[in-house]
Amino acid sequence: MAGAGRKRVVLGGLVAAALLGAGSAGWDWWTEGRFIEATDDAYVLADIASISAKVSGYVRELPVANNQQVRAGDVLAVLTDTDYRARVDQAAAGVAAQRAVLATNDARLAWQRSVIGQNRAAVLYSEAELRRTTLELERARVLASDAWATRQRLETATADQAKAAAQLGGARAALTAESDQLGVLQAVRHETEAALAQAQAQLVLAEDDLGNTVIRAPLDGVVGNRMAQLGVLARPGAQLMVVVPLGSLYVDANFKETQLRHIRLGQTARVMVDAYPDLVLVGRVGSFAPASGSRFSLLPPENATGNFTKIVQRVPVRILFPPTEGLRPGLSVVVRVDTRGGG
Repeated sequence: MAGAGRKRVVLGGLVAAALLGAGSAGWDWWTEGRFIEATDDAYVLADIASISAKVSGYVRELPVANNQQVRAGDVLAVLTDTDYRARVDQAAAGVAAQRAVLATNDARLAWQRSVIGQNRAAVLYSEAELRRTTLELERARVLASDAWATRQRLETATADQAKAAAQLGGARAALTAESDQLGVLQAVRHETEAALAQAQAQLVLAEDDLGNTVIRAPLDGVVGNRMAQLGVLARPGAQLMVVVPLGSLYVDANFKETQLRHIRLGQTARVMVDAYPDLVLVGRVGSFAPASGSRFSLLPPENATGNFTKIVQRVPVRILFPPTEGLRPGLSVVVRVDTRGGG
């Protein structure tokens, strides 16, 4: 009887403990668990900068190594620049030549304007001379009609008046010709200005190419995957190394489409890192991907077939958190989003 009593007591205790545990678990779920959306399909990521050359050249200097910390603007590699310096000198000489041509053209314009001024003065002189000789001719005709002047004087006055008229026509023609020449010189100046602008643009491009022989870090971070070696020919677009910005990491958590109903921007997210079991990061929901992950794959699935099988899709949700020492892109994490807050 005593043994049976002890069994009932033990069994009762177990049932009570089970009920207490179930009640506690139920309470936790009711007060918090039902508001939590979690996924272990999540990874630490960063906007890794792929470093490549903009111009071709052999690697002459390589002052950085793998896993080295760099600051934005630090030199990562230097390419041979002999050809690019020569192109800069050539372009600079072209600019100097065009400036000299422009200066010569300006001198010709100034000289042409002075010639036009002289021709205008000659026209004014010829007009005055024509007026004088015309008056002389009129007086000679009056005097000749009254027999006060000889016929020779009348003929001389007539010749002088015709000579002055011819001189005025020549002066006006010369003024027109010199004015037309001024227009030609001005057109040549515009052409020279265009050639100078082109030469200056070529100089800028040459200087830009020369500057691109020095490859600098675009941001603060750590150098990794350095494939460049001294003496290797670097080509535009070919990756030389990467710079990982460890100070601006984030998590992309791939939630099932059925979990997104209550997730909102700004909600609190707890991030547990597999590599650091005791580390719990507190972040927030920063953004949602514009499409499911499968839409960004190289070969998106086409479900318009007769043997369609429905598969739950996942949508990347970005989790932002403060900079944390020791984290690296690619680490696996577990994300738990509290859906009770946010906008």
